[in-house]
Amino acid sequence: MNIKGLAHIAIQAKDYPATIRFYIEALGFKRGHHWSLPSFQIKEASMLISPDGRTCLEVFDDDAVIPAQGKKAQSEDEVAYGAMLHMAFYVDDVDEAFQMALANGAKPYVEPDNLVLGEPALLIRNALVHSPNGEVIEFIQDVDFDIESHHSVQ
Repeated sequence: MNIKGLAHIAIQAKDYPATIRFYIEALGFKRGHHWSLPSFQIKEASMLISPDGRTCLEVFDDDAVIPAQGKKAQSEDEVAYGAMLHMAFYVDDVDEAFQMALANGAKPYVEPDNLVLGEPALLIRNALVHSPNGEVIEFIQDVDFDIESHHSVQ
């Protein structure tokens, strides 16, 4: 099996700073890599690293246009606002995982490709599919989102 584990869950924050603060202060996450990506209207995004040092929560600003399942809530009363955006799984080979998913009934969403995120630049290789049940699933090759700690001066 090519799946190695859960990479991250992505959410869209209505109040970006408050959401980041909650996960850091209340749940013990730390802020790893953060970036903007104008091609997806992402003003702010952060990878929050869980206490296990590997599992992450990706947080996008409220106006980001990103692959998501379900519909964004139009009012405070709609429960859909907190809906999961996509699941991401670490894989050895993005292209192989993408093809295996398609061979088993998934529909292509974002073809395998490389992305460069943020400053310092972080190279990401990923692809997304719609599962046969409709979930958005991302396949992502191993990447270290905690690059800030590798650049700190001791």
